[in-house]
Amino acid sequence: MASIFTRIVNREIPCYKVAEDDRFLAFLDINPLAQGHTLVIPKEEIDYIFEIPDNLLGDYFRFSKSVALAIEQVIPCQRIGIAVIGLEVPHAHIHLVPLQTIYDIDFKKPKLNLTTDEFQSIAGQIAEAYERICSKE
Repeated sequence: MASIFTRIVNREIPCYKVAEDDRFLAFLDINPLAQGHTLVIPKEEIDYIFEIPDNLLGDYFRFSKSVALAIEQVIPCQRIGIAVIGLEVPHAHIHLVPLQTIYDIDFKKPKLNLTTDEFQSIAGQIAEAYERICSKE
């Protein structure tokens, strides 16, 4: 059975997309720790990040870096934290979380409740920043 992320890649389930290319997709986490909390996935369904082929892994992190830089342009924060847990969904994914303190990436924290309009606005702003970053490369 396809993971929920594969179903998002296949457009069976909607998402708040912030960036996409032929191999990767980034979208807002719908249970965010912070505004701008984004998930970055390979489009190919690979269960565990350390199972990603070497020739894809570097590109995956470069894509994630561009997304993180875009988030920083939109969401005021000290840094973008990165977490790879890998137990929630059997599809490799990186969490990019805007941070003010180290405690902002504590997954036991209550999640934010954002409206559809807030999700759409944040996703649109990050997508625009991502496009600007990519156009400079």
